[in-house]
Amino acid sequence: MILSHLTVGVNDVAAAIAFYDAVLGELGIKRERGGQGFAGWGREGEGGFYVTRPFDRKAASAGNGVSVSFLAPSREAVDRFWRRARECGGTDEGPPGLRPHYHENYYAAYVRDPDGNKIAAVCHQPEAASAPA
Repeated sequence: MILSHLTVGVNDVAAAIAFYDAVLGELGIKRERGGQGFAGWGREGEGGFYVTRPFDRKAASAGNGVSVSFLAPSREAVDRFWRRARECGGTDEGPPGLRPHYHENYYAAYVRDPDGNKIAAVCHQPEAASAPA
C-alpha cells in the first residue's frame, strides 16, 4: 500500500459507521479506530479508511471521478459486498462482474454509499485462485 490513509466526508457519522461496518465486514475489514466524529477501518499493518464530517463544517459531497476500491479476498466476497451495500442504503454503480478492460481477472462491484461516495470491492485473482471468504 502506498497511502497512509484515505478519508471521505459524510454528513451523518453514525449512519456511515453502520453502513461501513456491514459492508466492509463482508471483506474481512474491521473498524479499528473511532473518536469524536470519526471512524476508521483497516487490516493490521495497512493504511486505514476513515469517515468524518468535513472539517470546514460544510455539507459533505462526493468527488466526481473519485472511487475508493477495497481489496476483496474472493469473488464471492465482492458479490456479498455489493448485496450488503444495497441492503444498507447504498446504490448500484455497477454489479459484480469481470472488467477485462482493466485486466483479465479484474472482478469488481461498484456502489455509492448513502452520502454519494463511490466505493468498490475488487478481486484480482483468477476464479480458481480466489480464496473463499
